[in-house]
Amino acid sequence: MIAMDLMHHSSCFLLPTIPLQRRPSLTYALLVLNQNLPRFTPLLWNHAQLHLCADGGANRLYDEMPLFFPQEDASDVRRRNKPDVIKGDMDSIRREVLEFYASLLCVLVVGALGGRFDHEMGNLNVICRFSSMRIVLLSNDSLIHLLPRTYCHEIHIQTSVEGPHCGLIPIGTPSKSSTTTGLQWDLNNTAMEFGGLVSTSNIVKEEKVTVQSDCDLLWTISIKKL
Repeated sequence: MIAMDLMHHSSCFLLPTIPLQRRPSLTYALLVLNQNLPRFTPLLWNHAQLHLCADGGANRLYDEMPLFFPQEDASDVRRRNKPDVIKGDMDSIRREVLEFYASLLCVLVVGALGGRFDHEMGNLNVICRFSSMRIVLLSNDSLIHLLPRTYCHEIHIQTSVEGPHCGLIPIGTPSKSSTTTGLQWDLNNTAMEFGGLVSTSNIVKEEKVTVQSDCDLLWTISIKKL
């Protein structure tokens, strides 16, 4: 008989807790498809190192995971159990489900600023195109992210690493009215547009800045040399 390597199999991922000596050598990824979630889904979710949903599976996760925790607020359960990846052609996922999970995701992009100007503009176009996602462009000198007009914004300044120089720039369309607090030169129902006024070389004066506008704005703030 030919000697062969031994492969171990265990269903210990179904145990409420996994004793150290019985932990599997493999790591587990959980893939949620578009069918009813089995009763042990929360347990599998807690054991998994990676959580993936097909686009229809994201609907199942959104609708059914809160049913396992009837005493808790459904939104809290959904936030606690958000997928790492939603994959598919996105024709099955409901719009409110996609927007909910997209709102929880923050994408940090390094190497997006500096170099060729057309590349920088392309990267700015990406954060406008995917405005429901929180995408932050970073360089050694500054960071940029979008402030969608559909929200009132509170920006909490990390004074040890960023500021004081900042800017607010209308993107896509002119702003007829933008208002801020916490800046050296606050806007008060101020109109802004390219070819007119834009708020550059402003100064952060407080640890919280608020912004409200009738158009999408780019927020930029300097990063300190440490």
